Amino acid sequence: MSDEKSMVAERLTTETLKRRPGRRPATSPDKATSATLVYEKLRQDILRGAMVPGQKLAIDAVAAMYDAGTNPVREALNRLSSERLVDRQDQRGFFVPEISLDRWRELVKTRCWLESTALTESIRNRDDRWEENIVIAFHRLSKCSPTGDAQSRAGWEIHHRAFHLALIANCGSQWLMDFCEILMDHAQRYILISAVSANRSAIEEHRGIMEVILQGDIARAVSTLVEHYQRTLYYIEEQIRIPMGGATPDAT
Repeated sequence: MSDEKSMVAERLTTETLKRRPGRRPATSPDKATSATLVYEKLRQDILRGAMVPGQKLAIDAVAAMYDAGTNPVREALNRLSSERLVDRQDQRGFFVPEISLDRWRELVKTRCWLESTALTESIRNRDDRWEENIVIAFHRLSKCSPTGDAQSRAGWEIHHRAFHLALIANCGSQWLMDFCEILMDHAQRYILISAVSANRSAIEEHRGIMEVILQGDIARAVSTLVEHYQRTLYYIEEQIRIPMGGATPDAT
């Protein structure tokens, strides 16, 4: 494994350990429940773009927004910071992470590394149940639309995530699945902010991914999945580049 991949793997391992329930400090049941509720609400608001990139998350303001105490809010912010969904700056407080071309490119590159491995292992371990779950996940996705009102969009995101998880679910490693889900969360934020799916034939694109994977050709399946993510990379780069007013190099 290259030094770059090793550094990324170490970072992801740290983040995953921090996310696991057994790593959380002991708190009273009421405080834990309140902190979890704030965590879940704030996390969803950040992922769906309701919070402006760069926005300061003052503890008192967040407490008022979610009708919670300052201690649960502080715990939720620290937890989100460990997942890199909140930036914590010394002496300045907490902020919604900025949108960054460099961060987006690193995210897609790392996602391609990990999901290529997970997909390869899933195909090697293929069985009827795994294949059936992929077909079912696509069927549910095909009934949704990435455009339209907020309810339609929310349904698409749920089934879109389920479809991509189904593709790699037979990899045989829960650790690898956890890492992939971390990256899915971060990718979802960029995708929802940019709304790139409106410019693509999303259903047919995912149908093509399913069909190639079910054929069992590992090299072709991995290539198709990576091309899908590279296409998303390109579309979002265009969305980010326009307001930044800068040039975007070709995706690699």
